[in-house]
Amino acid sequence: MKHGLSLILAGASALALTGCHHDGWKGHHDVDTAKIADDLKAQEAQWQKDYATKNIDALAGQYTDDAAIAGPGDPLATSQADRRKAIGGLTNDPNFALTFGSDRILVAKSGDLASSRGHYTLTMTDKATNKPVTSTGSYLTVFKKDGDGGWKAVEDFITPGPAPAAAAK
Repeated sequence: MKHGLSLILAGASALALTGCHHDGWKGHHDVDTAKIADDLKAQEAQWQKDYATKNIDALAGQYTDDAAIAGPGDPLATSQADRRKAIGGLTNDPNFALTFGSDRILVAKSGDLASSRGHYTLTMTDKATNKPVTSTGSYLTVFKKDGDGGWKAVEDFITPGPAPAAAAK
């Protein structure tokens, strides 16, 4: 009896393993993570151009409906209206200038989530002195693949601090 039970269990296990397939994973094994990383770098370059031209509509369009923007000292912006207000607060400043670049992009093997961590330099008007002041720091943006195959930011957080050290080559 013990031997028969072992054979049945072994056969059931073999059947379960050979029957396992990933047809429902939408090409899970065919994801080109390097291409996605390149696409996100290009998207961030366009995003930077949209900041330079102060295109609030294009900038707001970079986010999912449930996205969050977090800046130091600012309330978390989680609605479309709050995100537009946060973006407008930056771009309406006459001294506004922003440059940023990713230092690391990670793409999930599934190809549906990615993150970009990088550095930024921001110039704004100091409210106390009414003079331009420049700050630096780091950012982390989490991207989610949207229904059209593009990418939208779902989390966008910045942290002020010293400019990051140059990457070792």
